[in-house]
This record gives sequence, C-alpha cells and structure tokens, in this order.
Amino acid sequence: MTDDADRPAELPSGRSGWTRDPRLGLAALGVSVVALGVSALPWITGGDFDGRVRAYLLSHPEVLEEMLQARQIQQQAAGTEAINAAISADPSLIAPDPRDPAVGPAPEQAAATVIEFFDYRCPGCKSVAPGMLALIQANPDVRFVFKEWPILDRGDDATSNYAARAALAAHAQGRYLEVHQALMAEPALDVAAVDQILQEAGVDMNAARAFITSEAAERHVGDIHDAARQMNLQGTPTFIVNGRATDGIDPQVVAQAIAAARGG
Repeated sequence: MTDDADRPAELPSGRSGWTRDPRLGLAALGVSVVALGVSALPWITGGDFDGRVRAYLLSHPEVLEEMLQARQIQQQAAGTEAINAAISADPSLIAPDPRDPAVGPAPEQAAATVIEFFDYRCPGCKSVAPGMLALIQANPDVRFVFKEWPILDRGDDATSNYAARAALAAHAQGRYLEVHQALMAEPALDVAAVDQILQEAGVDMNAARAFITSEAAERHVGDIHDAARQMNLQGTPTFIVNGRATDGIDPQVVAQAIAAARGG
C-alpha cells in the first residue's frame, strides 16, 4: 500500500496491505511484560545490564522484528478504525457519485458495494488488479466503484494525475475498464504510455485531451482527494465494502468482506 503524499507516512511504503492479527493482544501483553522485567532487571542482575541486553538483541534480532511487527499491526488496526469512524460520522463521504466509473448493478440493486481508492503507479494497486478483476467477473451482483486518487506525483512529475484524468476521459467514452486494466498492467507508466493505452483502446484523443485539461476533471479528482482526507485514508489501495474499510488489500480479504455484506 502506498502512502498518501499529503499525510505523514505512518505505514511502510513497501507494505503489501493492512492486516489485523488476532495475536496482537498477546504481542502487546508480551511487550508489556518484557518492559516490566527490563525495568526491574538492573536491580536484580547487577551491573552491565545495558551491555547484556545489547548482546542479546544482536544475537536474537527476531525479537526486535516481532516487536516492530506488533507495533505496525497496532498502527494499521488504528488506521482502519479511524476510517470507519469517519464514514460512520459522515456517510456522504462514500455516497454514490455519478461521475465515478463503476461496474455492476445500480447502488440500490447491488448485493454489496466495493469502493477502491487507487493510484495507477501504486505497486500494491497493480499487484491486486488481476485479483480484483476476477472478483468483478465472479460477482455480477456486486457494484465495484473506482475512485481515481493520484497521490504519487512529486515536483514536476504529474503522471499519476494525468493517468487518473485519462482514465476518466476513457470513462466518458465508454471505455473505462479496458483502459483501467491496461494502466494497471503497464510497469513503466509515463504520459506517453498513457496516451498509447488510450489510442490502443480506441479513445478519441482530441476529446480525451480536452477532458484531461478541463475544470470538470480537476474538480472530480479534487473531490476524491478531499473525501480521502476526511476519511483519514492513509494510502492506496484502500477498499471499502458496504461502508467499512477492509483489514487488508488482498482480493481474498475483499471477497470475505463481500460475503459478510451479503450475510447482512
């Protein structure tokens, strides 16, 4: 999952997704017990305690790794809860927007609604794209909504924003899903690659360029950025199923959330 450039990087940029681990409580308890023991040991064991601790950790680096993983799990769980709290406080943040590309039944007829916030240059987004396509094909009664959230641009590099607007231009011409898949599959995305994908999909390039530079495109992408900030989204991809953020980005996690939504 890739961090939002507009927010502090609370999660590792190379992470593959948010996960919750039922062992978190035990890990936290273990860390607390270790901390209590560490605070008492200098008085129990005598001198050079720091040296012995350092030697132990150097010999057992997996202990530090476990503690870091426990902390990461705790932060990830807190991030998911923050998203869900924001949505509960203001459901309009994920209300149907006719401007958003979507696949499946109308909102009122869908068995469940899956919303994805993504960036076409996000490695995590690219890695799960084939699995998400399989989910779309396997769940014709589910509505899948695509939120173009370009967050990876830096300085003069605006490729993510250009790709997002280009995809929306393709949507205006009824060619969204084909272009979306091609953009996700392109490993070296730049403006030239985006244009080539549009052309190969049969998109009218004059109309597309006019849309890409339009106020309507800027406003649409800007509104998605605003909603993401208000929901405390930490990065891409983020999946929301029936109003609740998933605990991870693996398509199987999304599938489980869909099944739970079907069950009420």
